[in-house]
Amino acid sequence: MFKLKAFIPALFGFAIVAAPAHAAGNLVAVLEAEIVTLDPHFSTAYISRTFGYMVFDTLFAKDSKGDIKPQMVQDWKVSADGLTYSFTLRDGLKWHDGQPVTAADCVASLRRWGTRSALGRRIFAITASLEPTDAKTFVLTLKEPSGLVIDALGNPVSPVAFMMPERIAKTPGDQRITEIVGSGPFVYSKADHRTGDRMILKKFADYVPRPEPGDFLAGGKRVNVDTLEIRVIPDGATAASALQAGEIDFMQYAPFDLLPALEKNSRVKLVNFTGGNMFAGAYRLNAASKPFDDPAIRRVLWKLVDQREVLDALGLDAKYATPCATFFTCGTTYDSKAGTEAAERPSIEAAKAALKATKYAGEPVVVMEANDLEAPRVSAQVLAERLKQAGFNVDLQVMDWASVLARRAKKEGWSVYGVHAGGFDLGSPLTNVMVAFNCADFTGWQCDARITPLVEAFAKAPAEEDRKKIAGEIQSIMYDQAPGIPWGQFAQPALYRATLRNLIPSAIPVFWNVEK
Repeated sequence: MFKLKAFIPALFGFAIVAAPAHAAGNLVAVLEAEIVTLDPHFSTAYISRTFGYMVFDTLFAKDSKGDIKPQMVQDWKVSADGLTYSFTLRDGLKWHDGQPVTAADCVASLRRWGTRSALGRRIFAITASLEPTDAKTFVLTLKEPSGLVIDALGNPVSPVAFMMPERIAKTPGDQRITEIVGSGPFVYSKADHRTGDRMILKKFADYVPRPEPGDFLAGGKRVNVDTLEIRVIPDGATAASALQAGEIDFMQYAPFDLLPALEKNSRVKLVNFTGGNMFAGAYRLNAASKPFDDPAIRRVLWKLVDQREVLDALGLDAKYATPCATFFTCGTTYDSKAGTEAAERPSIEAAKAALKATKYAGEPVVVMEANDLEAPRVSAQVLAERLKQAGFNVDLQVMDWASVLARRAKKEGWSVYGVHAGGFDLGSPLTNVMVAFNCADFTGWQCDARITPLVEAFAKAPAEEDRKKIAGEIQSIMYDQAPGIPWGQFAQPALYRATLRNLIPSAIPVFWNVEK
């Protein structure tokens, strides 16, 4: 995610496609990667989610405080028994082809999203019916009460519940849509899309923003530029140079090694992130294979892993990184201290003593190091060294990330690897991969009979306080079983020209509200 790649000269092709970067009506951005999958339901890739928020819209959306607010929805109500939800759409909503947005469109979109999303599958597992009642109103009837409906509809965890026209949303979820028509603030211009070079999104003149101010993913999405040009520049240093020269306006990920110099440049500004906008790293342990099939041996790593050491090894200043003991992302709703005493005051000495008290018999610990992604590579190297110092028999194996993914799907041949994911995705028991797929997930082969019913209880709990309590109970079990060991939370700042104004700080890049 942070590796600097070779610059592709195709950047200089097709120069006539869009206005110059310095034109007031044209904002030029370089994102984390090229947008390849344009179907935001089909892929969980973060870059497809970013595209989705530009071109499509959602019924509800999360604001900067973490609250879910109505977006396409004007009014909604829930029956006294908590089983029936009625939604009415806002006036003036249109698709990019000029047709009005209807309740039938939204019903079809939700049904498709429900086949792709973990949250969606949970909602549809307890759905009795979902039907439009008129052009602007649709009703969801549940078999049992759930406190998750509104959260699921507005949650930014990928794939997001983006709305599409009914004819497009009827595309089976395991097939990609071929027609890109949304109702969001930007229109995708297929004629101007040059693979490997750039994509053009144009302001949707008929978009009707909500009356509230824009607030993260919620509120009024007021577009103040004519075109958003998304340029493909794979090399981070090249992109940063282009931004400083005024050739581009925004860069999603500023290279870590250039941050000290960029901080001193008055022509550019850095956007730091906190909470769910950060990444959270963890070591995934193979609970199906020796030696980590023994939870007592897995628990040794609570004494071994020093989060600050890992973050320092990444070269991150403290303002961009922080140790975080919770499994559910520090600074978000379900951040919890439950069980975290086990991770206090790590040291090699404490780890040695803890290891001696186990039945460890010198079995090899195969550490997989992904050499093409910076955070997994560095975190694996740090862990391998500390494992050796504590007395483990370590076999560090270097491979690319694709090979790590293939290897972890097998119960044998590996012991541990480093990984990181977006804070929003890890911030709930229903979306955190180490919890949500207990007994059904191949990323660590972890199975604890206590967790699954707690996850189900979390999903059904009607009150936020109840869900927070259950999340704490789940985390206590996670600390006892140690299927994963958090190694820190960090941000990769965005970079933009100082001439931009009112840019919404978001790790999911959004380009409404901003002025040039």
